[in-house]
Amino acid sequence: MNHGGTHLLVFLAGIPLLGFLFLLPLQIQWRQLSVPWLGVVHYLACVSPQLGSVLYHLFMNHHGGATVYRKLLTLDMCGICLVNTLGALPIIYCTLLCYPATRSLALLVYSALSSYVIFCAVSAHSNISRFCSFTWQAAFRFYFFYLRWAGLGSGHPSSLRCYLLMDGLALLGGIINISRLPERLRPGKFDYWCNSHQIMHVLVVISILYLHWGVTSDLTWISSHSCPLE
Repeated sequence: MNHGGTHLLVFLAGIPLLGFLFLLPLQIQWRQLSVPWLGVVHYLACVSPQLGSVLYHLFMNHHGGATVYRKLLTLDMCGICLVNTLGALPIIYCTLLCYPATRSLALLVYSALSSYVIFCAVSAHSNISRFCSFTWQAAFRFYFFYLRWAGLGSGHPSSLRCYLLMDGLALLGGIINISRLPERLRPGKFDYWCNSHQIMHVLVVISILYLHWGVTSDLTWISSHSCPLE
C-alpha cells in the first residue's frame, strides 16, 4: 500500500481510537454497575483493536524491514484478539447471570480457548489463516446467542440484535479484506479511497459500536435484575 493510503488508514483508526478513549467511558453508567470489572473489561475491549491498528499503520513503512513489520503485525493481531476475548466476557457473564457455577466455568473455558486462538492468529502466515483463527471464538459466542434466543439465557432484550449485527459486520469486513475487493477488479483505482482494507476498518468500528450498545444495555439490565430463588 502507498504512503497516501497508509496515512488515510491511520486517520480511519486514529479518530475512532480518540473517540473510544475519551467518549466511551462517559457512556458507561459506572455508579450503577453491580459488577464494575465488566465495565473495565468492556472499555479495554473497545479500545485495544484501534490502538493496535494505529500503531501498526503508523510504523508499517519503517525501514527496519520484515522483522519490525512482523512485530507490528503481531501487535495489530493482539488488538483484534483482545476485542474478541475481552468483548465476549460481559456477554457470557450476563447470559449465565443466574448460573454462577456454569458462568465461571464458561468464562474459564472461553479464556483458555482465546489463548489458543491468539497463538494461532499471531503465528499465521496468511490473511486467510489469520481470519480462520477466530472461528472457534465466533462459534463459542454464537452458542450463547442461541441460549438467549431460545430463552435459556438472560440479558437485555435489545442486546442480542446488537451482538448479531456486531459479529455480522465483523465477518463481512473480514471477508472483504481477504477477498481484496474492489481493488482486485480495477488495480490501481482504489489505492487512496474505498479499498478493501479501508472498508474493513469502517465496518469494524461500526461493529464495535454495536458491541458497546449491547454490553452497556446488558450491564444496566443486570444491575436491576434479580435471579429467581430456587
